[in-house]
Amino acid sequence: MPVKNRFAELLPEITAWRRDFHENPELLFDVHRTAGIVADKLREFGCDEVVEGIGRTGVVGVIKGRSTASGKVIGLRADMDALPIYEATGAEHASKTPGKMHACGHDGHTAMLLGAAKYLAETRNFDGTVVVIFQPAEEGGGGGKVMCDDGMMDRWNIQEVYGMHNMPGIPVGQFAIREGAFFAATDQFRIKLEGKGGHAAKPHDCIDTTVVGAQLVTALQTIASRNHDPVKNLVVSVTSFRTESEAFNVIPQHVELRGTVRTMDAETRALAEARIKAITEGICTAFGAKGTVDYMRGYPAMVNHPAQTEFAAKVAEKISGGCAEAPLIMGGEDFAFMLEARPGAYILVGNGDTAMVHHPKYDFDDNAIPAGCSWYAELAEQRMPA
Repeated sequence: MPVKNRFAELLPEITAWRRDFHENPELLFDVHRTAGIVADKLREFGCDEVVEGIGRTGVVGVIKGRSTASGKVIGLRADMDALPIYEATGAEHASKTPGKMHACGHDGHTAMLLGAAKYLAETRNFDGTVVVIFQPAEEGGGGGKVMCDDGMMDRWNIQEVYGMHNMPGIPVGQFAIREGAFFAATDQFRIKLEGKGGHAAKPHDCIDTTVVGAQLVTALQTIASRNHDPVKNLVVSVTSFRTESEAFNVIPQHVELRGTVRTMDAETRALAEARIKAITEGICTAFGAKGTVDYMRGYPAMVNHPAQTEFAAKVAEKISGGCAEAPLIMGGEDFAFMLEARPGAYILVGNGDTAMVHHPKYDFDDNAIPAGCSWYAELAEQRMPA
């Protein structure tokens, strides 16, 4: 079926919600205003249960179908948090809070799932239960994990879980998905180097941590180019090089490197961590310096389950006439934690020819709302047919 007519009717209302969220961005778990609005609207829609404070500031709404004899329970998830970015869109609905903006479209995701919840609460044309999940802190806070750790999946007996993200570069309202590993694991590392500082005119009296750090930046690139299977995906990026001195004539005693590692499988992830530590130790030994590595594992790779991916793609095809195969994405996504807890799938909906997400000029395209709402709603109706 094409986009549901009800969402074309609701488009002005859902767009107004989305733009209000955009004007009032909130970060990480500090999404009290957004979560409060979401909870109030879910109650207004007539959800059978609305619970706040799951995963600190997450919101869960429960919508029962005309029948629940099937015993099926499906979770539909959207994220609510924004990013610490200064907006440069010039839009009338631009952020009212300098240094915070919805640069990833979570305002659109929240609005679309609210639209779907309103429709599902009105029609209840399914046999089972829909649990709508509005999570905080996707942008680095692991809010999805915190909601799972709070017992969300077991509390509502969620059996499958589905999520969606907008994507610039895909035509508005079109969809793309891939089975298996989809988004990368996102780890971070901090390398602290200690040498012997001194006068830059007397380097022979020093152990130059700047040189050690420079060697490390270069050597760490060999993990991807020489230690790892080239047909697999791996990114090792040093993103910060800090010394304790800004003087032109001082060799610093300490240097700190920071960076990120992106992988798609557990074996590569373990290899990268081991090689970063080994290379740091070896180079420091060669130069007579000391080095410590703090390796911090972040989001795991997000892996779509086969049966649920196939189903999600078929629903998208009914709505838009097709569903493309999405590329591997080396960015992270904390929906990975929910897909570790339950089978499910994550899909991309097109945002058109816009700035990329996390860019100051990015904005969610409201024309994608009917397709996104339709996918959430149709997924529930088709997965739990009345």
